[in-house]
Amino acid sequence: QVQLVESGGGLVQAGGSLRLSCAASGSIFSINAMGWYRQAPGKQRELVAGITNGGSTNYADSVKGRFTISRDNAKNTVYLGMNSLKPEDTAVYYCAAGRSRWGVNQPNYWGQGTQVTVSP
Repeated sequence: QVQLVESGGGLVQAGGSLRLSCAASGSIFSINAMGWYRQAPGKQRELVAGITNGGSTNYADSVKGRFTISRDNAKNTVYLGMNSLKPEDTAVYYCAAGRSRWGVNQPNYWGQGTQVTVSP
């Protein structure tokens, strides 16, 4: 099993920045990719950004150029840096990890979620 614990959410004004952290523990050797999803009220959960063990990254079109995913292997932690935040970025953000060939596109593990609220 893998445990994921997020931190760093909060309330910020439009144009501001936040950084989310996700610390992984447990059988982390089984993970081949990690990422961040978000879910806004009344909407489906969507993949925001992913990063493989090899360091390859991918982003949703809506966040390209504004969000950056990174990892610190020594700390077993993945980060999501969010700049130029918009009200439409408001959502619960979930850390996710995958161990199958589909990686973070079909996560096997989820964090508990952290709220990000962007005010106009």
